[in-house]
Amino acid sequence: MTKKTSLTYADAGVDIDAGNALVETIKPLVRATRRRGADAEIGGFGGLFDLKAAGFIDPILVAANDGVGTKVRIAIETGVHDTIGVDLVAMCVNDLIVQGAEPLFFLDYYASGKLDGAVAAAVVKGIAAGCVEAGAALIGGETAEMPGLYAGADYDLAGFSVGAVERGALLPKAGIAPGDAIIGLPSSGAHSNGFSLIRRIVAQSGLDYSALAPFAPDKTLAEVLLTPTRIYVKPILSALAAHEGIKALAHITGGGFPDNIPRVLPQGVSAEIDLSAISLPPVFRWLASMGGISAAEMLRTFNCGIGMVLVVSAGEAEAVMNSLREAGEAPVALGSIIAAAGERVTFTGRLAV
Repeated sequence: MTKKTSLTYADAGVDIDAGNALVETIKPLVRATRRRGADAEIGGFGGLFDLKAAGFIDPILVAANDGVGTKVRIAIETGVHDTIGVDLVAMCVNDLIVQGAEPLFFLDYYASGKLDGAVAAAVVKGIAAGCVEAGAALIGGETAEMPGLYAGADYDLAGFSVGAVERGALLPKAGIAPGDAIIGLPSSGAHSNGFSLIRRIVAQSGLDYSALAPFAPDKTLAEVLLTPTRIYVKPILSALAAHEGIKALAHITGGGFPDNIPRVLPQGVSAEIDLSAISLPPVFRWLASMGGISAAEMLRTFNCGIGMVLVVSAGEAEAVMNSLREAGEAPVALGSIIAAAGERVTFTGRLAV
């Protein structure tokens, strides 16, 4: 082969040196996420975690993986990359805590057509911040440069997390019954669901993401929509440690109340939600109005201001709510468990769209 036709991996669009440089750049971010059970450096072929060192006796491991969906598109278009990683962690660890599991470690997957070290480092900065908030160690990940598969500055993310719960504390518990209370914890906004619809509504409105939000004139539309998904791990772990009466938790993601709450309910019971108890955040009222979205569609597409739901024995409901308030939460009494009434989730009151 002549010198003229001799090719390298870099000629094909993949820069190994850029990937190695990124690893060195993010090492301090990764170190900041260390916790009991995980103290190794990234860069090996696999991440290690010591369950015994973390204090577990008879644990069950719980695993979850997720992405951020088309919310990434807004981050790319606005150049704001340092919060989308928080979303990535949140979508995984919130799925662990609903089973009573403490998040232990997290791994990420970052794929792009052409690796931009500054962008990737900003994304990992958000991932590390989310891991610190969740108490999970960032023990590894993968950066993939795939020219021809991603165009321009496009990238995508996936996250993987593992948690542990002592065998007797696994959720949901048996014994969910009519009369149990349903408590909601507020979301920070749209979290990471419904963004294909959100982006279509924004396009239909004619607004630029840099424009001031019509419903929040002190913030741009991008700032509101890129508000990171809340991480509920620490206040819920605290409540679980203090109260035996927490029987189940449901993370309100895509599918809203109708699709997520039934996932933790046994046969024979339904959840009755009082919609008038929900204070619908302004972003959702704007989306409903601008998109002409019905209340039923809102409830199945978005969290509508409630990102996490707890099912609690009636006798402990007030004590659990007080514990959550002490942890900085603003719990909402949403309704109760009733005998099965056909639909697994029924609604009273009216959503103020």
